Amino acid sequence: MLFYQRLKRFVSGTVSKSHFRSFNHSLRMSSNQASKVIAIGQMCATNNKAHNMQQVEELFRKAKTQSAKFLFLPECCDFVGEHRKQTLELAEPLEGATMTQYKELAKTHQMWVSLGGIHESILDANNDKTDKIYNTHVLVNDLGEVVSIYRKLHLFDVETEEMRFRESDVVTPGPHLVAPVNTPIGLLGMQICYDLRFGEASSLLRKLGAQILTYPSAFAYSTGKAHWEVLLRARAIENQSYVIAAAQKGAHNSKRTSWGHALVVDPWGKVLANCEEQDLAIATAEIDLNKNVSVQKNMPVFQHKRNDVYSLTSFGMGTVDITQDHQFAKNIIKKETIFYETEHCFAFTNLRCVVEGHVLVSTKRVTQRLDNLLCHEICDLFSTVCKVQRMLEKFYQTTSATVTVQDGPDAGQTVPHVHFHILPRRPRDFSENDHIYTRMDDRCLDQPDRSLEDRIMEAQKYRDFMKGQ
Repeated sequence: MLFYQRLKRFVSGTVSKSHFRSFNHSLRMSSNQASKVIAIGQMCATNNKAHNMQQVEELFRKAKTQSAKFLFLPECCDFVGEHRKQTLELAEPLEGATMTQYKELAKTHQMWVSLGGIHESILDANNDKTDKIYNTHVLVNDLGEVVSIYRKLHLFDVETEEMRFRESDVVTPGPHLVAPVNTPIGLLGMQICYDLRFGEASSLLRKLGAQILTYPSAFAYSTGKAHWEVLLRARAIENQSYVIAAAQKGAHNSKRTSWGHALVVDPWGKVLANCEEQDLAIATAEIDLNKNVSVQKNMPVFQHKRNDVYSLTSFGMGTVDITQDHQFAKNIIKKETIFYETEHCFAFTNLRCVVEGHVLVSTKRVTQRLDNLLCHEICDLFSTVCKVQRMLEKFYQTTSATVTVQDGPDAGQTVPHVHFHILPRRPRDFSENDHIYTRMDDRCLDQPDRSLEDRIMEAQKYRDFMKGQ
């Protein structure tokens, strides 16, 4: 079964939106790679941005001499501020000078680069800096183009006997995971540092097709000494994927020191490369996706997961760019009339509407009853319904909606496929509120079918609106 459609990235200003991609192209990616040598970088950034850029340039040169085609840089590769005010002052938007230099380096060296965590200014409506930033992982290709943007989800707010650090004092958490990105070395899942401690995110990325998980970091010395390698190897083993973790190392200032030991781990949990305690260094490794295949074939743990008992669902990872038609019982819903889809669901415009904006959300798997759905389908379906409802209320500037499912023929279901009706409501749109349910009976609808052109135009309006959200 084809779970995902090809990923396409949209980057508008500082907003990144992702698509699903075909899961079964991974072996093709493996055989077509001209070079699979990657380099992990280790450095010690300070509040001197010019000196930090010199370190990055040196890491590019070192990677080039080792014939690497992909360089992974650590979190805070742009700078490490000494206090909140300085961090806000030094931060830049993604269109800033520092990002421009990074892109030029990638283009000059003809090398993909993972910028493992830069301080991205959050701008207000006047394009002025606010008092918050994002911790942002940016992927740039060998043409110097931004391919993907991920903003750190989990913020490091920790207070122990040895240290106190509150990342949330200055950083706003990212809104969602980003689907694995198609790169020359395979499908790459993007994370940052403290995200490493949240195995759910890595499992979701693996479920979405990730072959390589990335954890660029500035791991604190004390926690790094205790947990760094253990956690990285655990993520590799449980997800049967490569793990790549560039790292900061050394004293950034009098208050902050990082552990270092940048690592590459294979899908069996074997450490392939380690920068250990070197100050400014790279280590190289070869990515062989056949290793993923053999490990997953010999121990198919993801096939053994009990999706009937538990599940993981990622919210906010749907797409408005639809690449194929979907089946609705015995009917085929044209892709042009579908305005949103997730891993297990799709939303589309209706053939006959009870009210303006009456749309449907259905499961991709053809099944007649709600009680036939698996845990992950239930989660995905209901979260999709809620998202579409919110969108419709904003689009039509309403504050209420009727959301209903006719579960079985005796409940009025005329299409034997699980689906929700979402109907924006206006004041006094029916003389009696519950008359809407009578009108939903197809036998009571006297209006003709809407034209395909009308439904396509409506779907496009919703897609455009959702892109702008």
